[in-house]
Amino acid sequence: MGARLARVFRTFNLESRARREISKEKPTPAPRHSTSRVGELADNPEIEKEILRKDDRLLTLLKEVYVASTDPPARVKDGGDKHLPCKQEEKRLTKLGHLGDLDVTKVPKGKISIVEALTLLNNHKLHPQIWTAEKIAAEYSLELKEVNSLLEFFIPFTVKEFPKETRKAI
Repeated sequence: MGARLARVFRTFNLESRARREISKEKPTPAPRHSTSRVGELADNPEIEKEILRKDDRLLTLLKEVYVASTDPPARVKDGGDKHLPCKQEEKRLTKLGHLGDLDVTKVPKGKISIVEALTLLNNHKLHPQIWTAEKIAAEYSLELKEVNSLLEFFIPFTVKEFPKETRKAI
């Protein structure tokens, strides 16, 4: 709809606008610089002879010049320590979940996989006396402060099934 309306305004009175632009007087171009005129060089034969003449003195000096260049020896850049790890990260085997090949098998110490996070949250929710923050920190190689924050701010979903009688009432 908008394209049709725009086309109407674009083509409105097009011919008269085009004629008006064509009939306008053309602006005069700016004058050219005197050295940019090629015709003056062709008219003057002395300038052409000077351009084409070889200077023997300069040619002999040019033949005497000899340049020998050698590349400096290649050096290994310093500061490569930034990109290389200074020590190998310690990894631990994960408690495998039910996804088989999709599960992550090795995780750096101090981190957990998603399956492990859901498992430990669910275990803590079901048995908070057994799965305390200290036991979770020791089991998964985590810091106690991080485990406390995890247990405080992340709560797994619960699925509740309503009996058929109460479903009708809802």
